[in-house]
Amino acid sequence: MPLVSRPRAAVAALLVAAAAGAVVLYGANHAGRTAQDPPAVGQDGKDVEWVPTAEALIETMLDMAALGPDDVLMDLGSGDGRLVIEAARRGARAIGVEYDARLVALSRERAADAGLSGQVTFLQADLFQIDLTEATVITLFLLPDLNLRLRPTLLDLAPGTRIVSNTWDMGDWTADETIQLDPCPGFCTALLWVVPARIAGAWTTEDGEDTFRFDQQFQVATGTLRRQNGNPLTLDDVALTGDVLTFRAGDALYRGVADGDTITGTATTGGRQAVWTVTRAGR
Repeated sequence: MPLVSRPRAAVAALLVAAAAGAVVLYGANHAGRTAQDPPAVGQDGKDVEWVPTAEALIETMLDMAALGPDDVLMDLGSGDGRLVIEAARRGARAIGVEYDARLVALSRERAADAGLSGQVTFLQADLFQIDLTEATVITLFLLPDLNLRLRPTLLDLAPGTRIVSNTWDMGDWTADETIQLDPCPGFCTALLWVVPARIAGAWTTEDGEDTFRFDQQFQVATGTLRRQNGNPLTLDDVALTGDVLTFRAGDALYRGVADGDTITGTATTGGRQAVWTVTRAGR
């Protein structure tokens, strides 16, 4: 799955060697290699060089994503298929996207050896050209600049989609959770994001009595409530996780699920619960 940039290749090769308990020289992975040679750690790739994710981190990444049988996982830059195969062992439908035909062939062989060919798909494709919309979980081990190129596409996925990256972040889109394995030879940080619903703007109740206005920076949101002929009230404890929005307005606790131009849920005050629905203003 994972990949490492060419400037880091020498370091990557040494880290892989340490993880395997053997000495691997970077130059040996490249000298005299041709397109017909078997794939090797540190080999040139389309955008980056290939270095596998540590098995322990694969388990951590899938745990963070809470991967289950109802999920569709897509691993971008799937390498030798190890993460995809482990996802299939957990019952998920798993898809690997890999540009290198040799790695795709190796992945299919490994899946067959594991008896999981029917639960996995390996696509030889450019990860920037593939349709990601069916995925509920995205995994990747790319580089910061590649993550940033992907970020707009990832943010357009369905709210609640989980994204887990080995080592590299998404710029100012802060991870919802970060786990660092220790001890570890290197490349052993897992970062999780949950794609947030887009709630920025004004939302009104059906009777027009209440208008909620939200500002949003990725999954971080703030807001106000204005009742007819009243002053704005700042919302407290605003939390947005995927499509689930919660906040407090005075003594009331609101919880709703965002679905396009509607948020539907409940408002609870003093133990009494009422249905709460708002629609995006102007819709």
